[in-house]
Amino acid sequence: MKQFLSFVKKEFHHIFRDVRTMFILLAMPVAQIIIFGFALTNEVKNSKIAVWDQSVDAATASLVSELEASRYFELEQAIHTPGEIETIFKKGEVKLVVIFPPHFNEDLQHFNKAQVQLIADASDPNVANTLTNYASAIILDYQNRITQNRKMPYTITTEMRMLYNPELKGAYNFVPGVMAMVLLLVCTMMTAITIVREKEMGTMEVMLVSPMKPFRIVLAKAVPYLLLSSVNIASILLLSKYVLDVPINGSLLLLIGESFLFTLVSLALGLLISSGAESQQTAMFISLVGMFLPTVMLSGFMFPVENMPLPLRTVSNIVPAKWYYIIVKSVMIKGTGLHTVWKETLVLAGMLVFFLGLAMRNFKIRLA
Repeated sequence: MKQFLSFVKKEFHHIFRDVRTMFILLAMPVAQIIIFGFALTNEVKNSKIAVWDQSVDAATASLVSELEASRYFELEQAIHTPGEIETIFKKGEVKLVVIFPPHFNEDLQHFNKAQVQLIADASDPNVANTLTNYASAIILDYQNRITQNRKMPYTITTEMRMLYNPELKGAYNFVPGVMAMVLLLVCTMMTAITIVREKEMGTMEVMLVSPMKPFRIVLAKAVPYLLLSSVNIASILLLSKYVLDVPINGSLLLLIGESFLFTLVSLALGLLISSGAESQQTAMFISLVGMFLPTVMLSGFMFPVENMPLPLRTVSNIVPAKWYYIIVKSVMIKGTGLHTVWKETLVLAGMLVFFLGLAMRNFKIRLA
């Protein structure tokens, strides 16, 4: 045990004296969670719009004020001719044009109906669809307010309720995914590089001829990164709650435990990569390309897995980040317990045993 602790202490010395390693381990996860937490969002805010008001009455003025007062729109300009619409779209000055026809308020008061035309720049269909939905919701809210005391024949009212994320904040979806990406990349890459570095420097041979078994040597290399990952987990959760306003609705202990399990899976993946890589560049390339792309594309936090073809849905099951993303979203956002994520937990535990066993099997105790 004393020898094992000596190897762990030695690895800590290697980490602490290398400024770049310390930056990657501790500073990069914090930077990533902040940048991705604010940048990666499916919300559309502060979009510039133009208004063509052919009625210029109290109703249109009220609607324009409500659109401008929302956090989704900024009134860029008023237009007065149809020819201006395509011009401002081609220049990229606005994303949406709201057109009020003549006699808007009169039609609303006398005929109980009036039309509003929304013209969106659909070169980006997702943004166009989102903006028209936002504007339609604001207009519908205005309509409900002015007709609440009137009896309208055959009126169907739809009541919507958004559970777990009533404000539809993008951070609620992206923070669990970024947590998976940060922990997987940092733990896998750093563990893979540190063992390959020993091979390149020739110090691995010295360690292998020591009385300690190869399994314990490899374990001693991984323990410091497991302990430092606990700092990353704590910082990510604190930033998520107090900077990104993402609540922790479930058990904090369960969330931390699942995070440690995912960290162990990432470390085992790093050991597996290091067993086959011959240089630090190769280990870094495999870690970044082999882990980053599947995590982003197939984990479900950027693109819904359900919308993918069957072959990709099948491949996504071997991506550890997918299962951790489901766990974090269930525990952190929905507030569920172990009884709802036990299957995902078993999958991660099985991956840990498989990757660790394969890494130990492929680990070469003779370097010559």
